Parts: sequence; structure tokens; C-alpha cells
Amino acid sequence: MSFTQQEPTVRSRWWLYGLLTAALAAVMAPFIWMVLGSFKSNAELRQAPPTWWPEEASFNNYIELFSRLNFGQFFFNSTAVAVVVTAGNLIFCSMVGYALAMLDFRGKNVLFALIMGTLMIPGVVTFVPLFVLVANAGLVNTLPGLMLPFLVAPFGVFLMRQFMIGLPKDLLDAARVDGAGELRIFFRVFLPLCGPALATLGILTFLGSWNNFLWPLVVAQTEDTYTLPVALALYSTGQNATQYGLLLAGATTVVLPVLLVFMVFQRRFIQGIATTGMK
Repeated sequence: MSFTQQEPTVRSRWWLYGLLTAALAAVMAPFIWMVLGSFKSNAELRQAPPTWWPEEASFNNYIELFSRLNFGQFFFNSTAVAVVVTAGNLIFCSMVGYALAMLDFRGKNVLFALIMGTLMIPGVVTFVPLFVLVANAGLVNTLPGLMLPFLVAPFGVFLMRQFMIGLPKDLLDAARVDGAGELRIFFRVFLPLCGPALATLGILTFLGSWNNFLWPLVVAQTEDTYTLPVALALYSTGQNATQYGLLLAGATTVVLPVLLVFMVFQRRFIQGIATTGMK
């Protein structure tokens, strides 16, 4: 009985499944072409018409990538910056979100409005003042200079605040009756309940920090502080033309850690996106 009722529904939605399949193919096509192109030679990448499958697949681009570039140093810089920025956002954005959601103090709504207002300011507008502050602090060409300006993000505060609003406030009152302080309540009661929101914020922050290009390009001025996107952009350009095979191999290598992080926290990421803001 249930099968006969579901069959017409599936058949009537063939256009929806077809549209979703076409959208998935459009999203995956550039990524697949990037991976396949990393095994091609530069001559094959420039030929017309282009080919999908490599005519003579080889690992020459990857061999050159790891032998020509100081890949270990660049990978360490990117990992250190992404991990510290992600950890900072998870801690500080959660603290501010907890204060805005659970605590009552004068000017709370005004403060939240100011935080939301910063979301409408383009990052390019604050780029020069931010660089001046970092330069005056003597942090140019250092890893802290790449990390400190991004330890707290307005979107992270908004995300954590909206998620914590949906948590029962009775937990706060019960913990206070038991004599717990605010930090203990935050770390022992509320933070363990924010797993989905923390996973969502962590993935988005890690992705943005890992792929950040413009700020490291300006602040990092020597190879010791280059991150992977900056190193690939600078070293994939030869004397005459861009070495697309080397660039695609590097892009594939850069994408893999992000995919790994997303696959590990995929379920909590989807849960955090779906439940944030719901009461």
C-alpha cells in the first residue's frame, strides 16, 4: 500500500531530481577537472579543444610541487594559522554569544546591533587600517600578524548567540543556585551543548582561514611566513607563462585538508545549520 502511494510521488518529481543532478554536476565539474588536470602536462592543458581525461597521466606536477617548493614550511604556516584562528573563534565567539544570549546587562541590545552592523562593512574597507595597526604593533611578516586580526568574527558571534538563545535558561538558574561561577557555567554547562554550532563555526572559520589569500599576501613578506595559497600563486608563475599543471596540483593538495575536516564534522555541520535560530 505504501509502495503504490510513493511511486506516483517519485515519478511526479522526476524534474526535481533531474534539476538537482544537473546542479550537482555543475558544482562538481570544476573540482573534477582540477583533479584530472593535475595529472596532465602543461602542453595538454593548453591544447584546444581541452580534454577531460589525461592522455598520459603522470605525477610530475606533484613531484615538482614537493621538490621545488618548501612545501613543509608553507603547510605548517597554513595549518598553524588556520588552527589558531579557528580555536580563537570557537572560544571567543562562544563567550560573546553566551553573554549576549544568557546574561542581562545594560546596552546588550546596542552591542548586538553594533556587531550585526559590522557584518555589512566590506572587508576591503578595513583592510588598510588593519594593516596599519598590525604594522605599528610590529607584527608584519610574522605568524601572529596573520592570526590576531581574525580571532573573533562577527558572524561567529551571531551564530553562537542565535544557537544559545534556543537553549533553556533554566540551566543557568540551576547552576547559579548550585554556586557555580559564570566561567564554570559556560565551560561545563553550555559549551558542551553547543556541539553542532561549534562544528559549523569551526568548519566555516577553518575554510576561510585556510583559503585566505589577500591578507597573507600583504603581511607575509618572506618565505618563512608564506601560506600555501600565497606560495602557490607566486611559484606557479614561470618566466614566460603560468604553470597550470603545478598550480592545479597545488590546489588539489590545498583542498584535501578542507574536505577531510568537512567529512569528519559533516553531521554536526548540517545539524548546526539546520537548528541555529530555532526555538
